[in-house]
Amino acid sequence: MKTHVVIVLSCGTDNPNRSTRAIHLATIAHKEGKQTTLFLLDEGVYIAKQGLADHLRAATGDVADDLIAYLQAHEVPILVCTPCAKARRIEEKDLIEGARMATAAELIHLSCEAAIISL
Repeated sequence: MKTHVVIVLSCGTDNPNRSTRAIHLATIAHKEGKQTTLFLLDEGVYIAKQGLADHLRAATGDVADDLIAYLQAHEVPILVCTPCAKARRIEEKDLIEGARMATAAELIHLSCEAAIISL
């Protein structure tokens, strides 16, 4: 049985339902005792930029910034694709607390050891 879950999110503020759902799934995985990582790709990198996920909400009523606060409080890694962020002019200094830049190689390494959920 896998004990590590990687949630890969490729959409951001352009799709609040999927974005918030991914963050919610990361929260649930952590609460279920799984080692959890949230990896942001493509438009998903906007979720980690300070201020952009504020007030982002899914149709279910889940609020992204509340869920992100949970991940931050529990030190769940929030990894941001470096080239994806740079292409969108997001720098490390722009990221929310608990988020850091990461490479595709790191995603591949994590993926080999984990169950993957991609949104």
